[in-house]
Amino acid sequence: MRKILKRDGRIVDFDELKIYNAITKAQNACGITNVSLTKSILDEVIKTIDKRYLDNQVSVENIQDIIEETLMYFEQVETAKKYILYRAERTRIRESNTRIMKNIYDITFKDSKDSDIKRENANIDGDTAMGTMLKYGSETSKTFYLDHVIEPRFSEAHCNGDIHIHDLDFYALTTTCCQIDLIKLFDGGFSTGHGHLREPQDIRSYSSLACIAIQANQNDQHGGQSIPNFDYAMAEGVRKTYRKQLISNSVKILNVVTTISKDKIITLLNECEINGYEVRMNNQDFNRYFKDKLVKKYENLDTELLLDQILNITVEETKGATYQAMEALIHNLNTMHSRAGAQVPFSSINYGTDTSDEGRMVIDCLLEATIAGLGDGETPIFPIQIFKLKEGINYNTKDPNYDLFQKAMVTSSKRLFPNFSFLDAPFNKQYYKKGDYNSEIAYMGCRTRVIANTDKDNEIVSGRGNLSFTSINLPRIALNNKNIDHFFTALDRLLDLVKDQLLERYKIQCSKKVYNFPFLMGQGVWLNSEKLKYNDTIEPVLKHGTLTIGFIGLAEALKQLTGYHHGEREQSQALGLKIISHMRQACDKYSDQYNLNFSLIATPAEGLSGRFVEIDKKRFGIIEGVTSHDFYTNSFHVPVYYPIEAFKKIDLESPYHALTNGGHITYVELDGDPQKNIEAFEAIIKYMAKKGVGYGSINHSVDYDPQCKYVGIINEECPKCGRKETNDEPFDRIRRITGYLVGTLDRFNNAKRKEVSERVKHYHL
Repeated sequence: MRKILKRDGRIVDFDELKIYNAITKAQNACGITNVSLTKSILDEVIKTIDKRYLDNQVSVENIQDIIEETLMYFEQVETAKKYILYRAERTRIRESNTRIMKNIYDITFKDSKDSDIKRENANIDGDTAMGTMLKYGSETSKTFYLDHVIEPRFSEAHCNGDIHIHDLDFYALTTTCCQIDLIKLFDGGFSTGHGHLREPQDIRSYSSLACIAIQANQNDQHGGQSIPNFDYAMAEGVRKTYRKQLISNSVKILNVVTTISKDKIITLLNECEINGYEVRMNNQDFNRYFKDKLVKKYENLDTELLLDQILNITVEETKGATYQAMEALIHNLNTMHSRAGAQVPFSSINYGTDTSDEGRMVIDCLLEATIAGLGDGETPIFPIQIFKLKEGINYNTKDPNYDLFQKAMVTSSKRLFPNFSFLDAPFNKQYYKKGDYNSEIAYMGCRTRVIANTDKDNEIVSGRGNLSFTSINLPRIALNNKNIDHFFTALDRLLDLVKDQLLERYKIQCSKKVYNFPFLMGQGVWLNSEKLKYNDTIEPVLKHGTLTIGFIGLAEALKQLTGYHHGEREQSQALGLKIISHMRQACDKYSDQYNLNFSLIATPAEGLSGRFVEIDKKRFGIIEGVTSHDFYTNSFHVPVYYPIEAFKKIDLESPYHALTNGGHITYVELDGDPQKNIEAFEAIIKYMAKKGVGYGSINHSVDYDPQCKYVGIINEECPKCGRKETNDEPFDRIRRITGYLVGTLDRFNNAKRKEVSERVKHYHL
């Protein structure tokens, strides 16, 4: 008896009724009902099977091929088309289900170190129940969008590795990220959807509500949340705390040493403006008011001493409260979760330019709390901190915040944060307006930059962010087109493809309503969203975001095209700049054409770092310097495995910053302990500023012994307690990957792990 070999390997009995039913369905789809014709086609199919397969076993695929041939033989062209389409649809569904089931199996049963899916995002613990459930939904969602929503040409390009659609699981749901103006948000209070929160009245509540705002917005967007004006916003809380403590301390002391009633003291203090409540020991307005109004009748009192006592205590208490608030902020952002408890919010804060006493106190206390670390002295992963450098504010020794710049470098030398942004880089300085924090460039921790706007009246940082971005596989283009002219022709085709895909996604995003984003839009966080009503679409305000094209593997593309990457030959560097300039020009052209903010980003690789190269290895094999590693080099960076001097690396990478207006970062990696050489640390940062870098950082080893709490460089054994590392009691080794910090105790995906292992500290001073 004839047998059928199923796709899953099972062998079952031959059933000609199934063939008859398949032919009938195809005929019915064409409006054909002819039993006699169907029987004749079936007989011919059976005869062909008997003739070709004498061993009495035939596969399902073979039978389907014969059915197609037979339909064409009977000149049933339309029926054949319907059958082919039916067959293709069944194959698509089957492969889709297989892909989903494989991914779900990996998520459920594979250990973290063996599953890139479980470690795709550094801030999701894929081992927990909620984290696992989030990944189930994520993988199913990706398959649904690829198969049913996204235009097939975009799906095909993503699946075969020509492009990578980032955050695919949120394709039709939301946008990427936003820069939140806390000053605007806190004015009058706000709602998270579960009750209204009053305007905060002291620095502790300012800190707490900042965390709540980040957490609430993380539930409306899939990307990161950035505070562009952290010091300016928190300074408001310090002022309120200072005023509250000043009144309280004045009442306590004056109520003891004078006969003025408590109510009278409070009344008189409330009348005083206290010079904007600034935290100053020489607050002349308050000093005069204190002497003239509060103790005028008591000539025998030493008013100077009394005033000094009150102000000293008040400043000390205010600073103590501010430190506790900053400590709480760091602890909260590393422990609080969003998205059903499955994810720590991606949080970034920008600061460094508020020169008021209150703003300076915020920065000082934040850096102190960062140096102290978490509860057991661990290095905090969040928030990603960015110190904004500006001549006249904190860059030179005579600048008012230069001391805070010094402290920022000390902090970064121990904890890897803060990173540094450069407001005087030409492409950042053009937007700067003195005294306007909305004109000061702010970065998302991963590198995203948003400032230019086709709406020229709204070229600001607050209330704006990236809508979506898609990256191009540059090495793939080079592997297919070694001729330079052909390379640029193929690049143009992909640029247009990605542009069309971003517009498709943008159209879906624009159809969303305000009620789909109860915090982001409902609370006016996004620029001009307060002008919309509950049931309005968000299209009128979404135009302020960016549609971004990214790229990965410039170094490997150059290696394929020229035989050398841009760290090895000047000619390769020239070609690299030509390629990225070409991409930027395309983005500018799209912006003009569609009146939307297209931008070019130096892609933060994250889970993409290994995906492209694995696909290309299977297609092209192992090509030295191109597919020979486990990852493509991040964006325009010089490869991490290439030995290069720090300043040379900055020389090579800095020109790309001006071209990548959607975001960029340059970092150098040191082989020693920068805590012992802050002068060298400053020399590197200032060289970045000199060369026009927009956003940069310095990488170095930050190791941690959880037993003795030592933080620093640990080689074979802990310098403090002398113990050696074991599998059961490992050291935690924090490293920076694509802008984020990851640790060995947190475990990260294989591509990231291999990238770290190949960093052999080549970047020397």
